[in-house]
Amino acid sequence: MIEERHLGDVIADVIIHVILVLLSISCLLPFLNVLATSLSSVTAIQAGKVSLWPVGLHWENYLYILRDARVLVSLQVSILRVVIGVVLTLAVTAVTAYPLSQDRMHLPGRDVFKGIMLFFSLFGGGLIPTFMAYKTLGLLDNFAVLVVPGAFSIFSTIILINFFRGLPPELSESAVLDGANEFDILSKIYLPLSLPSLATLALFSAVGHWNAWFDGIVFFRLSDRWPLQSLIYVRVITKQLQWESAAGRGVEGGSGGAELIRRFQEATPEGLAAAMIAFAAIP
Repeated sequence: MIEERHLGDVIADVIIHVILVLLSISCLLPFLNVLATSLSSVTAIQAGKVSLWPVGLHWENYLYILRDARVLVSLQVSILRVVIGVVLTLAVTAVTAYPLSQDRMHLPGRDVFKGIMLFFSLFGGGLIPTFMAYKTLGLLDNFAVLVVPGAFSIFSTIILINFFRGLPPELSESAVLDGANEFDILSKIYLPLSLPSLATLALFSAVGHWNAWFDGIVFFRLSDRWPLQSLIYVRVITKQLQWESAAGRGVEGGSGGAELIRRFQEATPEGLAAAMIAFAAIP
């Protein structure tokens, strides 16, 4: 039986869809501007002619990036970090959330552990204690520092606990009566039913790992082991500092105008920086 929809419901749906489409477009506009800037000529960027479409289309910025071996190495590090980090995060989250969500297991100290999770979700140890702890554990200059500390996510664990609690408890109880152990219940019943939640958590984890830049700079002494975002951050900041320094020297010099123009043409960080940002945001 097909239920008739009232005119008010149709109008409400149209308004909601229009609002969502406009919000989606507003989220895409900044990326389109960065992409257009990375593909535009220097003169068009300097003249402020670039908005959402490239002006003076060229690919030199991307060719420069792809010819740089350090960029390709950092890209490999970032991809490896995302893959290993997501798998590790989902595994740790699942094996942590399952026993905490099962009242029938009578896990000793469960409430204490939940209290500890709540405390550390509100308060952090600080950068220096974290650095010293990683140094003691031998994680400095080690790829593991990019994936191991973030393997346990309190936010993801709480979400998965609530999702597991929403599943019918009769599923696990009947499986126990049939002789299944806890690992079988988790892997064959709970995880298959939790695929939408796991996919969402995987997306959160992947975006977090891909965009992370701070840990690469702080915990690695050698820049050839940095993830892509760390390399991009340092290079963009360096280009900006070069431009500011060049502008300052041009103003201080006797022939300020000519010096400023020459330095500006040498630096031109906008196109290269935009290309690196767009290149990093591909996934």
